[in-house]
Amino acid sequence: MRVGSRVGLHARPAAVFVQAVVASGLPVFISKPDDAGVGASPVDARSILAVLALDVGCGDEVELVTDGDNAADALASLAALLAAR
Repeated sequence: MRVGSRVGLHARPAAVFVQAVVASGLPVFISKPDDAGVGASPVDARSILAVLALDVGCGDEVELVTDGDNAADALASLAALLAAR
């Protein structure tokens, strides 16, 4: 999915995203593929520092992974949050 925020996942958008991940109650992992399309190692999306370290900009592709009860609903909600401008 593409990140829609003008500033990517920096400062406030990253904090809002991490809070939503924590509120989901699920272990969510996020990764950002490099220019060759190879995915970096997923990081814990409950960690603001890990999310900021990915250096996700506007329009960058990211991948979210989780499992557990209501995982599909949680991923859909988080994906919509990331796509929002």
